[in-house]
Amino acid sequence: MPKADINKAGWEQSEFPILCETCLGDNPFIRMSKQEFGRSCGTCARPFTIFRWNPGSGARYKATVICQTCAKVKNVCQTCLLDLEYGLPTQVRDTALAVQSEAPTSDINREYYAQNMETKMEDGTKSFMQVGGRASSAGKEMLKELARTNPYYKRNRPHVCSFFAKGECKRGTECPYRHEKPVENELAHQSIKDRYHGHNDPVARKILATHAVAQGLKPPEDQTIMSLFLSSLPASATEVDVRTHVVNSLPNDISSHLKSIVHVAKSRCAFVNFKDRPSAERAAEAWANGLDMDEEKVSVKWGRGRNGGSTKVVASSSSLSGTPPTMATTA
Repeated sequence: MPKADINKAGWEQSEFPILCETCLGDNPFIRMSKQEFGRSCGTCARPFTIFRWNPGSGARYKATVICQTCAKVKNVCQTCLLDLEYGLPTQVRDTALAVQSEAPTSDINREYYAQNMETKMEDGTKSFMQVGGRASSAGKEMLKELARTNPYYKRNRPHVCSFFAKGECKRGTECPYRHEKPVENELAHQSIKDRYHGHNDPVARKILATHAVAQGLKPPEDQTIMSLFLSSLPASATEVDVRTHVVNSLPNDISSHLKSIVHVAKSRCAFVNFKDRPSAERAAEAWANGLDMDEEKVSVKWGRGRNGGSTKVVASSSSLSGTPPTMATTA
């Protein structure tokens, strides 16, 4: 047994993979090959049991790329690394639910962290990722709108033939790869670690940006605008309450770039100022469906501060009350 060898104590053995419906494919008579300790995990670098199968006719062979411990920690598929419940990248889910990532990204700590999480799950003290406890209703509503409930088998297609792209493929119809010209954009450069940890994922950025625009929070063309305007705050809300809700509703990588919060009690509004424009855009994407505060939904708009003390609110908004957004407000 591998557990008897101290050098293999952290290696993982499993009988069946953790997969989403899309990666399993539409073939009900699927056959899998199993290889114990066939490769190292793409995130924690520990050897684990890999599975390989063909999801259906015309699809490419697929295999697991991360171990089951890492998949359970993030509640993702072992192959595509998408969330098992919503079918979305982890960055979209964590942004909507303001989940603070605990998994380390450094080579020194990631294996130690994975072993500790495996022990906790075996003891029953911690199981799958629990995100429903502190999730806001606006975040849950956002995930329901973005959720991919139906399997997308087109994702299992063969890769593009690199020889065809060079004009050198001579296999013709017998070529197992797609004869298409590759599209060169940011979606063509994806990383397993970025997808797993939810950082700089181009697919997630595209989903969040598209949803924010659909909700009326299109980023203004003026790059100097780095503030968001919160209106219709609860009458009992204080500056401390506003700051607490703002920080708790944003992931760490966004809230750490928070510059200041100006609360206007008489007007029941607040201005959230960020240090840079990308952080303001990420916050707008996270609040595309509004911000929950004391069981009330707060409207979110883009705003721009002035040196004279007044603040102009631009038309781009995420108003949940149905009323047109205010165009100018004095702070």
